[in-house]
Amino acid sequence: MHLTSHTDYALRVLLYLRLREDGKSTIQEIADAYGISKNHLMKVVQRLAGLGYVDASRGRGGGLLLAKLPEEINLGRLVEEMEPHLDLVECFDMKTNTCPIAPVCDLKGVLGEAQQSFLGTLLGYTLADLGTRPQRLRKILKMPKAGG
Repeated sequence: MHLTSHTDYALRVLLYLRLREDGKSTIQEIADAYGISKNHLMKVVQRLAGLGYVDASRGRGGGLLLAKLPEEINLGRLVEEMEPHLDLVECFDMKTNTCPIAPVCDLKGVLGEAQQSFLGTLLGYTLADLGTRPQRLRKILKMPKAGG
């Protein structure tokens, strides 16, 4: 299973906002912390805001905040919402499948079971379960100190 960078960045944004103890964060601040593209991150944040995970405000005094409590942000649901599809192999989408053995292949069932286990594991965790070493993470991400 491979998650898109869009989903990876969404998880990083939410973790960053969870670690932020006071005030709002900016897209530029988060992009700098992770060393990723601000333009790409803007698209991710727009999607997170549209899905109700992030409150985003523009202008002076604007910024990003979590729109939900960390305990309310389920990692499995987030991944399902952020990924364009979760097709592990071509035959998962019968509309575009060209594999000649698809009608008799047992691999699809095995991979489907593995995928359900993967998602089932993620469904057992929330954003509150991440960031168990907040001081170390804040230091690595060079996050501003509380009140600063």
